[in-house]
Amino acid sequence: MRKETQKLLLLSVLGLVSVNMAAQQQVKKDSVKNIEEVVVTALGIKRQDRSLGYVAEKVDGEEFTKTQNNNWAQALEGKVAGLKIQTAGAGPLGSAKITLRGSASMIMDKNQALIVVDGVPLGGTDTGTGNAAYGAGTGGDLPVDFGNNFNSINPEDIESVTILKGATAGALYGSRGMNGAIMITTKSGKSKNGKINVIFNSNTGFDSVLHWLDYQYEYGQGTLQKNTAGQFYYSYGASPDGVNTGSTSSAFGPKFDGQSYFQYDPTVEGQSLQRQEWKPYRNNIKDFWGVGTTYANNLSLESSTEKTAFRGSLNYTKNNWMMPNTGFDRFSGALSIDHHASDKLHIVTKFSYNNTKSNNLPATGYNNQSISYFMIFQNPNVDLSWYRPIWKKGQNQIDQIHPFSSFIDNPYLIAYEMLNGLDKKFITGNVTATYKFAKNFDVMLRSGIELTDELRTTKRPYSSANYLQGYYREQQIKNSEFNTDILFSYKNNFGKFGFNASAGGNLRYNEYVLNDYRATGLKIPGLYELTNAIALITKVPQPRDKETNSLYGLASLNYDNVVFLDVTARNDWTSALPKENRSYFYPSVATSILLSDIFNLKSNNFNFWKLRASWSMVGSDTDPYNLYQTYNTSDFNNSAEIASIYFNPNLKPEMNTNIEAGMDFSFLKNRLTYNLTVYQNNTDNQIIPVPTLIETGYSTRIINAGEIRNRGIEMTLGAYPVKTQNFSWNVNANWSMNRNKILSLPGEFNGEPYTMSSVGGVVFFNAVVGGSLGDMYGAKLQRSPDGQVIYGSDGLTAKSTKIEYVGNAYAKWRGGLQNTFRYKNLSFSFSIDGQYGGMVYSQSHHKMSEQGKLENTLPGRDNPNGTFVGAGVVQNADGSFSTNTKAVALHTYYGDYYRRANIETNSFDASFIKLREATITYDFPKDIVKNLKMSNLSLSLYGRNLMMLTKNFPLFDPEAATLNDSSITPGVEVGQLPTARTVGIQLNAKF
Repeated sequence: MRKETQKLLLLSVLGLVSVNMAAQQQVKKDSVKNIEEVVVTALGIKRQDRSLGYVAEKVDGEEFTKTQNNNWAQALEGKVAGLKIQTAGAGPLGSAKITLRGSASMIMDKNQALIVVDGVPLGGTDTGTGNAAYGAGTGGDLPVDFGNNFNSINPEDIESVTILKGATAGALYGSRGMNGAIMITTKSGKSKNGKINVIFNSNTGFDSVLHWLDYQYEYGQGTLQKNTAGQFYYSYGASPDGVNTGSTSSAFGPKFDGQSYFQYDPTVEGQSLQRQEWKPYRNNIKDFWGVGTTYANNLSLESSTEKTAFRGSLNYTKNNWMMPNTGFDRFSGALSIDHHASDKLHIVTKFSYNNTKSNNLPATGYNNQSISYFMIFQNPNVDLSWYRPIWKKGQNQIDQIHPFSSFIDNPYLIAYEMLNGLDKKFITGNVTATYKFAKNFDVMLRSGIELTDELRTTKRPYSSANYLQGYYREQQIKNSEFNTDILFSYKNNFGKFGFNASAGGNLRYNEYVLNDYRATGLKIPGLYELTNAIALITKVPQPRDKETNSLYGLASLNYDNVVFLDVTARNDWTSALPKENRSYFYPSVATSILLSDIFNLKSNNFNFWKLRASWSMVGSDTDPYNLYQTYNTSDFNNSAEIASIYFNPNLKPEMNTNIEAGMDFSFLKNRLTYNLTVYQNNTDNQIIPVPTLIETGYSTRIINAGEIRNRGIEMTLGAYPVKTQNFSWNVNANWSMNRNKILSLPGEFNGEPYTMSSVGGVVFFNAVVGGSLGDMYGAKLQRSPDGQVIYGSDGLTAKSTKIEYVGNAYAKWRGGLQNTFRYKNLSFSFSIDGQYGGMVYSQSHHKMSEQGKLENTLPGRDNPNGTFVGAGVVQNADGSFSTNTKAVALHTYYGDYYRRANIETNSFDASFIKLREATITYDFPKDIVKNLKMSNLSLSLYGRNLMMLTKNFPLFDPEAATLNDSSITPGVEVGQLPTARTVGIQLNAKF
């Protein structure tokens, strides 16, 4: 049996099987996992895991406090099969979107899982700046990651998280549970004998850049210009050596070989009086980035008696990010009171307050005002310190130092003057009262609230490329959601039959208000007030209110506690659909059968075997105000304009049909567990925007059309290979694969692709019948029948006139592996995860290759006369092919080969393996702790994103995505910021 166990462990390492990540599993006797474990399901109903006909994976709160994460959800990465955390790589707040089992909707923002805190859904609306990631030359602004609501949750307050996968698991949450749900249970306060426990946690983390691009520092600024002697040269401005070559952003200039040229001199803010050494500044990008720090302190107080449990917590986090003058301060407080007022009445009250402030959060994207833009255009021969004074002498707040181009803003101006401020207050609270009418009959009434009050400021100084006279903006966002549930529950046993039933309803109301004020031009430089505006744009708030009323029910039957059957039903009435269609009904059925009990298969070697299956149909509505003619506020004060989206008064709800089946096994006294799940989701009648003829006065219209099918496999495996009194080794792994297929599209496309979204006008996410969501289309290299690149008579690559399939943004499969070793008071754990497949298109790679900034542009630099012959063929008049021999200027060749529209040469395999986390913890001996009058004391060293293995990936991170307004688009990199590697120390003390 030991050999068989070793084989299974080897398979888990190879990613062929996986582990059910049940964090902080209690080890009792020889048991690794307690199969009687209770998990929190939809509506906060607690169920035994053995009775569920769908997957509900539980992760203990300790997993979210092991390492410092500005967004607690990132701690789930690689630990749950089928779960993906997608961030935009856009700064310290790290907004994340969680998807379970792939994407089911053609609208990317509708694919995320529902977040539920203590039974109350979070419905916060993400608000962006209204700007696209690709905006160079548009004169506009940039996206900024201001964080989303659920990353405001204090991880120290989380007791556990249960992941409900698929539509069946989240069916009772209606349309918002269609993509599964993340059920967060916060701590309530537990102590023995009424003792008051004081818990203090202190965390210090240090961030540095995980991975750098392959910058070249062998050649400097220029475009292969020669002097009168026929030599390549450089000159900042016209000089005795020749005409100016210092205004280009390209690095196809002379090789650094000890020569001297007239260069920029910061002391005179112009051309040097004497020739200076031509040399590279190898850290002229890296030195802009420093070591970020995060300090977090959490104090909690808890106590309980027979009737009442109390817990309060305070947390303060201060982050100084890797980019200068960026970061945030966060203060949060939470209160929980769990009180049994009588034998019949139980009341639980929970409240949390969070205030996040920042003087500056980094902008992201490809635009003059992002630091990414500067890094792309920085030349190897330019010293970073030349920019440090920011302002020209005598021109403070008037004219910046940007000596090489007026389109490239000074990096320190970006960091210290182009400020994106935030003051966000986020409040959640709920009161839950449960009254027992009788032993088997009770009613639960729960009312919850979510409030967001957010002020954002945007400051742009004089002489910035897009705002020569400055700019100031205020966004005031108020979002509130109210949820009220009532649930009647009855349970009883009739001989060997058990019966539980619940029925109730929900009232949900969401109110959203955005006030937007913009000062275009400032009368007094550096004074950022709306009253200082040269021209003031005030947008009247637009209503975005929405109401949904629901009735639902759940019936659970079991026979002898070995065969279980769940039936649910829900009906929604939504204000976002027309009267005749706003009511929609959907059911679900789930069953689990304990085969090990039925056939008496239990033994020391074989402990548990469960078969489960489920079917569900879940409806979904749309955003408000898509039914009738509406108006948008315009940039002209107190005016409005017709919305560009044509309304549809006949919309119907989307429908998702989910089928799922799986098996759970446990062996060797539960020291080895294995879970397998297969599923299929079909989403049809999707509510999508499609293009319409511009002469109608609208750009798009909303229709019902399209069907998507998702199929997938999830496997998890858990094992204790070694477990003795002093030493134990626990290994967990998971593996998942998802494939989706587009089964139908609107008939009016007549076989043509439907463009769901695009980035930068070059990457198109096209939906084609038979294709998949995430399919990326664009221009490719033209190739001969034997695969060689075709060149034209001009020596440049032949250009295609059609858009072709290039690749898919989503991975073919994902996997994760966690190991925990404990020896007496010392424990060591690490987590590895990765993915195979997927593709990333990079705007940064295009631009830096076009300009000769990366090592891939070094071939051919020493060629005579600075020319290059592309490897490939030309097509002859008779259709045959011959070897290309046409030489072209080196910078012209690379500029063409890596042009922005060429998706093929700027796209890369996104496969990776990451050492995601590692932690060493020492628990101080009891005698030392007792002498310090404590009950527990531990010290931990931890790391996150410590190492990354890729297939020569040339960018910051293969988990790239683009922040477009508030949407996160995977598979495309446009001005991505570096990923942080974090190391830190954590102290936990309990009194």
